[in-house]
Amino acid sequence: MAQVTEHGGGVWSIEVPIPDNPLGHTLVHVVATDRGPVLIDTGWDDPASWDALTAGLAALSLAVTDIHGVLITHHHPDHHGLSGQVREASGAWLAMHAADTEIVKRTRDAEPAVWLDYLTRKLAASGAPDEHLAPLRRARASGRARSLPGLRAAVPDREIVPGDLLPLPGRRLRAVWTPGHTPGHVCLHLDEEHPANLPGSGRLFSGDHLLPGITPHIGLYEDPDDTTATDPPFLPAPQDRGDPLGDYLDSLERIGRLAPAEVLPAHQYAFTGAAARVRELLAHHEDRLRGLLTLLARPLTPWQIAERMEWNRPWEQIPHGSRSIAVSEAEAHLRRLVKLGRAEALPGSDPVTYVAV
Repeated sequence: MAQVTEHGGGVWSIEVPIPDNPLGHTLVHVVATDRGPVLIDTGWDDPASWDALTAGLAALSLAVTDIHGVLITHHHPDHHGLSGQVREASGAWLAMHAADTEIVKRTRDAEPAVWLDYLTRKLAASGAPDEHLAPLRRARASGRARSLPGLRAAVPDREIVPGDLLPLPGRRLRAVWTPGHTPGHVCLHLDEEHPANLPGSGRLFSGDHLLPGITPHIGLYEDPDDTTATDPPFLPAPQDRGDPLGDYLDSLERIGRLAPAEVLPAHQYAFTGAAARVRELLAHHEDRLRGLLTLLARPLTPWQIAERMEWNRPWEQIPHGSRSIAVSEAEAHLRRLVKLGRAEALPGSDPVTYVAV
């Protein structure tokens, strides 16, 4: 049975499963408009996910062919994966922020093995041991890169422009640019009276930016065209390569000031108290930065820092792919400390090594 929740005021969510993922599912939101239903995100590209999405629509007496448009909060495959299939079946338009659309285009245009080559170089530059790099090299040699998610993601045909009212007749939906989780992540603010008259400023479709019980992953923005990890010192100065964590913290404060009455996220469940949740996340990342400064009393590589950081389980129990993600998160926090002038990369270190200043 499809898991469908009614949120009132012509808004519903459908649980679309994510295969073999502890998150369990993506909440795909359906918004009624005067031109027909619009989806916010679509879920993972998998037959079981497609079946759940179509069954959820059927429970609302809708078919995929009824979909008028698709708004994507960000390019990750658990949000954007089924977009192409929805568009093909319905003729719906597909919209995304330009920064994430560029990532989709670069990923599609890259040779199948480019991503694995890039990740291997980047992890080697972070100090990853040979036993962690070996599976990536084997996958590259075997051609398994052709099956990586996102390599054939649909290219959006419309742009989500932050601040503009989106083309949803009969609705007032406006995008808020919230980079951090991805460079083009957007939240979507339904600037309408809450159907249950809850106090606050409408409702917010928050994607992965603001979740009730999970801290979203904030890592380095991936770029398969990046060739800077091929020669020592592997990475240019972090202040020259963006600041995803800084972007995320600024975005959180923007959402806190918006003060929506209710948040409809892409995972877990709808919740109130957005401003309090924002404060919790700001405090969480400040604690992490303080902890990293303590670790950096002596020089460490990003891999060594990730090994010593606190995660939801001991480092020895973290799977291979999740370790790569953890290192990226450690690097994002390092990037923030360097930008604040509180840490620096040691010149000529190979792999790159950081220390508090």
